[in-house]
Amino acid sequence: MTQDSEQIKREFLYPIGKFNGDFTPQRLAFNANLQEFAQKVSYLCALETNGKISGDETYKEIKQLWKQLKVSKKELLDDSSSDDQNTP
Repeated sequence: MTQDSEQIKREFLYPIGKFNGDFTPQRLAFNANLQEFAQKVSYLCALETNGKISGDETYKEIKQLWKQLKVSKKELLDDSSSDDQNTP
């Protein structure tokens, strides 16, 4: 594959939306982590829907991704006052 087709493939598989809001490097990094979380959850749901992985495995994977996102939020935004109690 050529360099251009690799880039197109990467952009298709891992799209990144435009950042809106008050810019800080930490918010930008968290936004990227949030988009990656959403993309991975989408893939996991598609795999489960098509019978490639079990519902239990999907749940465990999403729960692990959620924990990673919470750590990212804590490290980047340092906002422990709004910890979400609704974990998957």
